[in-house]
Amino acid sequence: MKKKFDFVVLGADGLQGRIAARDLLQSGYSVLLCGKSEKEVKRIKHMFSNYKRIGIKCVDARDVECVRKCVKRSGADIVVNCVEGDWDLNVLQACAAAKVHSLDLGSEIEMTQRQLEMHENLKKNNLVSITGCGSVPGIGNIMLRYAAKKFDRIDTIEVGFSWGSNKKKFVVPFSIESITEEFLEPAPIVENGKFKYKTPLKTLRIKYHKTIGKQMEFIVRHPETWTFYHYFKEKGVKNIRFYAGFPPHSFDKILAMIELGMANQIQIDYNGDKVRPIDFLTEVLRDLEVPDGYKERENLWVWVEGTKDGKRRRIQMECLASTIDGWEESGCNIDTGFPASIIAQMIKKGIIRKRGSFAPEGIVPPRLFFDELRKKGMTVLENGKVIK
Repeated sequence: MKKKFDFVVLGADGLQGRIAARDLLQSGYSVLLCGKSEKEVKRIKHMFSNYKRIGIKCVDARDVECVRKCVKRSGADIVVNCVEGDWDLNVLQACAAAKVHSLDLGSEIEMTQRQLEMHENLKKNNLVSITGCGSVPGIGNIMLRYAAKKFDRIDTIEVGFSWGSNKKKFVVPFSIESITEEFLEPAPIVENGKFKYKTPLKTLRIKYHKTIGKQMEFIVRHPETWTFYHYFKEKGVKNIRFYAGFPPHSFDKILAMIELGMANQIQIDYNGDKVRPIDFLTEVLRDLEVPDGYKERENLWVWVEGTKDGKRRRIQMECLASTIDGWEESGCNIDTGFPASIIAQMIKKGIIRKRGSFAPEGIVPPRLFFDELRKKGMTVLENGKVIK
């Protein structure tokens, strides 16, 4: 591998990897596209056959040394990790060993904590890593960074997503493994300054969101519960909750898959082969076609309540996204893939200069980031007014 690349994208055959890689390529950069198997490499070759400034490599993110060697040989100085599954710490360790910057779409709380524990090591080696550079986590974190500066004290932060589509057909909104985990796993919240756990499907509520209308949503497990507290506890934050909203037709299908055992992560024996049902489901849904004329819309939102100069204050931040021309097959997933590309380019251009390990609310400049979102058809609002 003699050619020098600007970026390495791991998981380039996945939905978010395809979006981030395509946006980097269309922005004029060269990209090494990586998949973990020969099957994925073949998919990448097919998907990116019209692009010239690419390389393709088989790389397994579970193998730290394999990732390190690939990154080192690529000549790239930034890795965009879009691998499905919680391998972000592996990739960060490999990137640190290869002495390159990195970012990912987010991990579970325990993994995020371990990544941020590498802060001093990365800082000493003049490296930056940012975890959670998608929609939520990602855009939501940066909206909170923007809003938090307008408070002396913060009491409550609620964050979440709500989405819908013009056709009542099931389309995988993002990683099906992540989705089913959100439905099933105990969800951490901060209540009166202490961490507690809720059963997701026992927290159902109806809430109105701009462009979506009234929709059922529930508390789910998300890393923002921990990173928000980590970065803003000095402002006295007492309550933090993350809500996920799904349209009824999608909610019902996901629940049916779970009830049928397809979300099971324990290996079963199939004619002598060991397979996790969730991996089988992921592969089946990977080839699910998007219906003709299908369009999505999404509202990523953050609600902040506290005080400023002794007076009560409330700020509602929203990012509105919808299917855009030329990216129809990606639906609203552009609000996850685009931020990864935007933040990677901010590092490349020297806009992000801090070094260490961060979540987005600790480092990404909000207004410049919002400007880039708007160029890509996404609008950020503060209390119903567009931020310009």
